Amino acid sequence: MKSLRFDTANLLCGLLFIALGLFFIIQSLSLELGTAFRMGPGYFPLVLAAVLTLLGVVILIQSVRVTGDAIGALAWRGMLFILPAPIVFGLLVRGAGFVPALFVAAFIASFASERLRVPAALALATGITFFSVLVFSYGLGLPFERFGPWFRF
Repeated sequence: MKSLRFDTANLLCGLLFIALGLFFIIQSLSLELGTAFRMGPGYFPLVLAAVLTLLGVVILIQSVRVTGDAIGALAWRGMLFILPAPIVFGLLVRGAGFVPALFVAAFIASFASERLRVPAALALATGITFFSVLVFSYGLGLPFERFGPWFRF
């Protein structure tokens, strides 16, 4: 009889997604759900958590069916640059505004790639910032300050 083999990376990822999804499902149930046409504050988090849980189940099933490679080394460079980027954005957005905070966060995160140099990182951060302002400020009309009090004279 064959022994059951798992893809360890997918097994761990699936279990993590399921655990996080269930946690957020429980948390969102404490909020008012509303209906699909008149969503309450808990509706969208509940839907996202359900999708996350379902994705975890699919990944978990896939881990049994396919044997993958062993888990490799951690991408330390990626974690060093990508994880601080949203923190920097959060620290800057109130004082500097959306545009500078997003630019700095995108610039920092772009160095997760070893191949990206400073001119390309500046171009990438500029493009992301320009696109985000178009979408969120002009397209969706979200009421946020593009430039905060630090830039007022």
